[in-house]
Amino acid sequence: TWSWLKMSFTGALEVLIEMKNQDVKFSKDTYVLAFAICYKLNSPESFKICTTLREEALLKGEILSRRASCFAVALALNQNELAKAVSIFSQIVNPESIACANLNVIIHIQSNALENLIETLTNAAEGNLSKFVKRHMFSEEVLAKVREKVKDVPALVAKFDEIYGKLHVSGQVTNYSLDAVLCYTPRDKKSHTLLLNKRMVSRRTFRPLSQSLLAE
Repeated sequence: TWSWLKMSFTGALEVLIEMKNQDVKFSKDTYVLAFAICYKLNSPESFKICTTLREEALLKGEILSRRASCFAVALALNQNELAKAVSIFSQIVNPESIACANLNVIIHIQSNALENLIETLTNAAEGNLSKFVKRHMFSEEVLAKVREKVKDVPALVAKFDEIYGKLHVSGQVTNYSLDAVLCYTPRDKKSHTLLLNKRMVSRRTFRPLSQSLLAE
C-alpha cells in the first residue's frame, strides 16, 4: 500500500539526510536516490529537502547527473513550482533523453505556451528523418495532457491530432507513464536499487526530518 511505501521512502530519506549531516560525501548516484525519494514523497517538505540538497551540491561545485535533475524538475512541477522547474531544466547540459523530452512538454503545458508546445512536437515528428538520428519519445499519458490542454482551441487541436498521428506512425509514442520513464533503472544500476531497498527495510529512523537537514 502507499502508506507503507511512504513510510519506507521517508525512512530511506532520513538515512540519506543523516549521512549528509555527518558530512558523508554524496556520489552522483546518491543524489539520484535522494532526489528520486523526494520526488516519490511529493510533499512541500520533500521539495524543500530536494532544493536544499541541490543548492548545497551546486555551491560545492558538484556536478549533478541529468537523471537527478529530471527528478528535481518533476518534483517541482508536481508541487506547482513552475519557475523552479524551468530553472533546473535550463541547467541540464544535455537534455536529450526521453525523460527530458516529456518534462519539457509538461513545462510547456503548465506555462500555457501552447503554440511553442505544438511547434516542439512538430519538430520532433517532422524533423531530421535520418535513421541515424535519435528521435524523441513521448509518453501516451503526457500526450493526453497536451490534448486536454488544447481541446478548446480548434486550430491547435487539428494540428495536434495530425502530429499525434505522425508520432505514432514513426514509433515515437510509448505506453509507459512519465513516472515509469523517470524511475526506469538501467541494468547496471540495479545494485543501487537493491541497496536502497535494503536501507528502506533495515534502517528506519535517526531523527525527525524537521530536526535534521532543514534545521541547519
